[in-house]
Amino acid sequence: MPTKEQRRRQLARQKHLRQQARRIQQRRKARRRNAVVAGALAVLLAAGAAAYAATALGGGDDKAEAAPSPSAPSKAPDPCDKPGKGKPAEKTWKKEPALSVDESASYVMKLRTTCGDISVTMDAARTPHTVNSFRFLADEGYFDHTKCHRLTDQGIYVLQCGDPLGTGQGGPGYTIPDENLKDPRLKGEVYPAGTVAMANKYDAQTGKGRDSGGSQFFLVYEDSPLPPDYTPFGTVTGGQDVLKKIADAGAAPMDAMQNTAPNATVVIEKATVDKA
Repeated sequence: MPTKEQRRRQLARQKHLRQQARRIQQRRKARRRNAVVAGALAVLLAAGAAAYAATALGGGDDKAEAAPSPSAPSKAPDPCDKPGKGKPAEKTWKKEPALSVDESASYVMKLRTTCGDISVTMDAARTPHTVNSFRFLADEGYFDHTKCHRLTDQGIYVLQCGDPLGTGQGGPGYTIPDENLKDPRLKGEVYPAGTVAMANKYDAQTGKGRDSGGSQFFLVYEDSPLPPDYTPFGTVTGGQDVLKKIADAGAAPMDAMQNTAPNATVVIEKATVDKA
């Protein structure tokens, strides 16, 4: 019979093996989870100039194939009103507008949508180029009559807007630099609910696509695990109930452009940017 010491060593060895097995299993789960989130990001956040976006979202993109399956369409009635008359602008510009915002001030972007009003307080001190661009585009009527073309309700929880084409490939013709990527509010690679950030074409695997934001932006309606690669330029300070209503209606299946459109008819009727 084994001695007490031999038995103690045997039990200790078995315990060590069980711990090792659990660690291996946890690492495998973490890799699978990260692959799903990365796939969702590749589909969700490739945006900006049409030519580059077409390449990023083209057929045979392994990252796009890794995206989670979209949820089934909601059977609930559309909670939003029908859009008014008008069509999106077709203007584009060759270069970023000259920087003219007051960097000591806060600005508020008001989105009057078919689902209700949403207010976003923007920080010009931390994101002057982004706020300046949004004020310019809003003054030009660029966002008016545009639909929010993508809702993600698995892995990350965002509503994406700002594309007059409604396909995820539209942009104003110019790009702006990334800003505020070290915002202390982005703790643990999580964009907290209420964050408003820029979509872009950055690819972490290749390191290409920095400073590629255009006009597309996303509103985070639940805490979402995202690497700090997307300029956080504002916070939803009014209309959280509107975002919840849109999210509760769910998302449609992925279309040919790999968008999962919100079931709700979300159209920005009018956008304005003014000093707070």
